[in-house]
Amino acid sequence: MPLRINSLRFINKSLLVALLSLITSIGFSQEIIEDEVKKEEVTKDKPQKGNRIKADGVAAVVGDYIVLVSDVDRRIAQIKAAGGDLGDITRCELFGSILEEKLYAHQAIQDSIVVNELQIRSQIDQQIQGILGEFGGSMDRLLAFYKKESEDALREEIYEINKNQSLAGQMREKVLAEVEITPEEVRQFYNDLKEEGLPTFGTELQIANIVVIPEISETSKQAAIDKLKGFKKDIEENGASFTTKVLFYTDDTASKSFGGKYTLNRKRPRMVKEFRDVAFSLEEGQISEPFKTDFGYHIILLEKIRGQEYDVRHILIRPEITPDAIDKARKRIEDVRTRIVDGSISFSEAAREFSDEKETKFEGGKLTNPTTQDFNFELTKIDPEIYGQVQELKDGEISQVIQDGDRENPIKFKIVTVTNRTDEHEADFAKDYLKIKRLALQNKHFDALGKWQKETIMSTYIKINGDYRDCDFNGNWLKNQ
Repeated sequence: MPLRINSLRFINKSLLVALLSLITSIGFSQEIIEDEVKKEEVTKDKPQKGNRIKADGVAAVVGDYIVLVSDVDRRIAQIKAAGGDLGDITRCELFGSILEEKLYAHQAIQDSIVVNELQIRSQIDQQIQGILGEFGGSMDRLLAFYKKESEDALREEIYEINKNQSLAGQMREKVLAEVEITPEEVRQFYNDLKEEGLPTFGTELQIANIVVIPEISETSKQAAIDKLKGFKKDIEENGASFTTKVLFYTDDTASKSFGGKYTLNRKRPRMVKEFRDVAFSLEEGQISEPFKTDFGYHIILLEKIRGQEYDVRHILIRPEITPDAIDKARKRIEDVRTRIVDGSISFSEAAREFSDEKETKFEGGKLTNPTTQDFNFELTKIDPEIYGQVQELKDGEISQVIQDGDRENPIKFKIVTVTNRTDEHEADFAKDYLKIKRLALQNKHFDALGKWQKETIMSTYIKINGDYRDCDFNGNWLKNQ
């Protein structure tokens, strides 16, 4: 059973609205709306009464920002397109979340918070490529959908969206920067929960794995290097297209549709160090010699330098993994599993000695939860792939050999085990202190944002129009309280 939330005052619909809104802020590609939102899809909402609101009317003004009625429909469609579930969230609540975003962005400008224009603009190419994929690659269809006369106009709109999201995010961070929680506050928070009813924490597992990766032969490595050298020669001597080579040959599926393009910034590391070092050593128009990273072998074309920004294209070739190498890796991990099962070595000792996964081997193979940064995984929130590998395991039982793969290692073998299991239980101050501390801090963050919003609303010009004045807002947007 997941955490029981009905008694926790800091988890409410306004937070859910904020989380749903966050879905739409990950990338502009989620601005795509395939179908118009039908009015009857959102019910129990005061602005549904009558027809006084025009489709393109101004619903509100917050400082220097205008909110259109159509912005609410777009937000609904964005959430649905991103896979979010609106549930019983109303148009009024979504409208309130848009007002909050505008308030944060407006105050960020007043506080002289700045955004990195180059960084924001560097994202636009990839965002447009992602959007074009939804329109069959047709820029004309894309422009018609967004009612833009030119690609430049669309780019400016994307830039404004990115900029405002950055401003709002930085403003929230500024509000929360000095919010801390003391042990005494955590205890008081726990005592308050006891009066209302303590939450229930769901079953948690600690999971460990041992990974064996097939070795790549020197012959396969040299073949990859020779292939890249051939591409470089064909481009430099015969005028072949680097982008065409990318489309036909690269093993980097993430950048293939963009012609292998990435934008790097000297001050904000992206990509692995070996890649950055080569990219930053090139001159415009120069193609590198083949070089190695954990992902395989690359060549880079440096297209353009814009201050600290470097526009590059690359081709990745992964050396071939031979059937013999695959068989040897499988046999190796089967032998390790046999030794663990017969008791000649413990799982943690075997992980430290035999595992090829650097991130986990020195922790005895234990996996780290990326959300909480500890070793515990709540059963109801565990990654589906991991869940499928451990759901039938008893404590201490070793799985059969599993063939797996990722971007870095397309073929690898592993065994997994559950090292510890904590059953569902009512919150305990000693046992669950870190969880309770996180909840207490989250509650304090919520209070800090509420206090800031209340004060900032009163000092900011805000005007709500039409039927939206009938909404029952969480904040005092009408300034009548």
